[in-house]
Amino acid sequence: MRKILAFGLLLPLLAACGNSRPVGNDEYGDDSRRSRVSGRLGNSDGILIFGTDRTTPQGGGNQEGGLGVNAYLWRATLDTLSFLPLSSADPFGGVIITDWYAPPSAPDERFRATAYILGRQLRSDGVRVTVFRQVRQGGAWVDAAAAPGTATELENQVLSRARELRSQSAGR
Repeated sequence: MRKILAFGLLLPLLAACGNSRPVGNDEYGDDSRRSRVSGRLGNSDGILIFGTDRTTPQGGGNQEGGLGVNAYLWRATLDTLSFLPLSSADPFGGVIITDWYAPPSAPDERFRATAYILGRQLRSDGVRVTVFRQVRQGGAWVDAAAAPGTATELENQVLSRARELRSQSAGR
């Protein structure tokens, strides 16, 4: 028991020893999916943990604060999924996870969604939404397939809202 407690106290101290910097905009400049993850699990980069990148020296001129993803996509995704209860949101990793929601019109089915913001640019492929559905059978919740176009429709709504937010901020 003491070893587990000591390990639990030592782990946060070790995690605090590293330095980090936000990921630069140039990481998503290439359109190919393979180039986005090139070198992440091997090569000279090692494994990318908690969005830190140690390949460039610290103290460089490209230090940015704030969100790790596109702000318009982030806000638009939160706005679009606002009808679902929020379970967690990570603005640096770009992940939004909702909790289960049962519509009043169909209490024997429930939905939840996970949204991934994939970069710092406002692009049509910059957001991916996954929808999960369950139905009640015999008092237990059983996984079921969501309608095929539901995720795509939510992604389109997010992109539409993001463009609207960008045009509103440009008009100021």
